[in-house]
Amino acid sequence: MHCYAWEHYARWREALPGNALWDAPGAFGENLSVEGLREQDVCIGDRWQIGSAQFLVSQGRQPCFKLNLRFGVRDMSARVQDSLMAGWYLQVVQAGAVRAGDALELLARPHPEYSVARLLEMIRDRLTDETALREVLELPLTPSWRKLFEARMKTARVEDWSRRMQGGGH
Repeated sequence: MHCYAWEHYARWREALPGNALWDAPGAFGENLSVEGLREQDVCIGDRWQIGSAQFLVSQGRQPCFKLNLRFGVRDMSARVQDSLMAGWYLQVVQAGAVRAGDALELLARPHPEYSVARLLEMIRDRLTDETALREVLELPLTPSWRKLFEARMKTARVEDWSRRMQGGGH
């Protein structure tokens, strides 16, 4: 489940005025728009109660070229990545009912030093420092993020983003 901070919409309205998509939640494809939490406030491995359901923060979103198409902005995916306003993914731990207005209650934060923003920043800033990567690999990462950080540690190089950011034909 993709979560996105409702507060980010105001910044996008300022940066790119006149787009009706900014008027309602869901513009970024999120399943859950949240108030009062941003990528800096959410950590990998956090366990949350929302309604009667429980969720685990599994990773931040890495934007792709589909945002360019959706918003009609050639570099929207890069803008989202550079701003760190990408959102994060939740894994369902315990199924339940979630309704608009339900409070988000933090149940556990096993890795408070690793916010979603910090990891998105490591990706964006092309971090290849072996010590930092070794620490990140101790986290409960999704397979795709584990592969990304392991490859960086092994090769000291950064993955090619062109297909993700611009699509297959560019």
